[in-house]
Amino acid sequence: MSLQLGDIAPDFKAQTSIGPIQFHAYLGESWGVLFSHPADFTPVCTTELGRTAGLQEEFAKRNVKVLALSVDSLEKHADWIKDINETQHVTVGFPIIADEDKSIANAYGMIHPKASETFTVRSLFIIGPDKKIKLTITYPASTGRNFVEVLRVIDSLQLTAHYSVATPANWVDGEDVIVVPAVKTEDAIAKFPKGLNIVKPYLRYTPQPNK
Repeated sequence: MSLQLGDIAPDFKAQTSIGPIQFHAYLGESWGVLFSHPADFTPVCTTELGRTAGLQEEFAKRNVKVLALSVDSLEKHADWIKDINETQHVTVGFPIIADEDKSIANAYGMIHPKASETFTVRSLFIIGPDKKIKLTITYPASTGRNFVEVLRVIDSLQLTAHYSVATPANWVDGEDVIVVPAVKTEDAIAKFPKGLNIVKPYLRYTPQPNK
């Protein structure tokens, strides 16, 4: 059965490009992004890991630890990181997991036999400090992920975790948010002193609380 939102992310021990880790302990109180790539030395993956490396400060600002995974060896990872750094003009500082026995990939449902029986698909998981899965998304092998979108989702999830708000379609950081239905309007007026824009009783906007 595939992992669902709200499930506890499976814990694991792993060898990585920065040394051995225990996943839950490594995350600590941070948020986590765990994403898989089909294989080392592949073009789309090279750009993805390069883009992630270029956004390391953005992830750090949000208290997010990023980990990549493939079923290749540590030796291949080490050589590939050199290529990523060279071609993408970055320094990869996050761990790349070596999952040669596919145990982690199988625990997370990253191998889709109809796509490939041996390589992981482009799965991505956002994991909260409570170790619960907050988002899952899977891309085909031919399509590179949008990591700016991943940051946008993290911004939304963190707002929801700290305030009783949701984010509308195409929302970006700094725009108005939506008061969740569970909060009554009279309570929302007190809770959100920046004001409410009540379009419908169930559709109430307020300026982003932390801006």
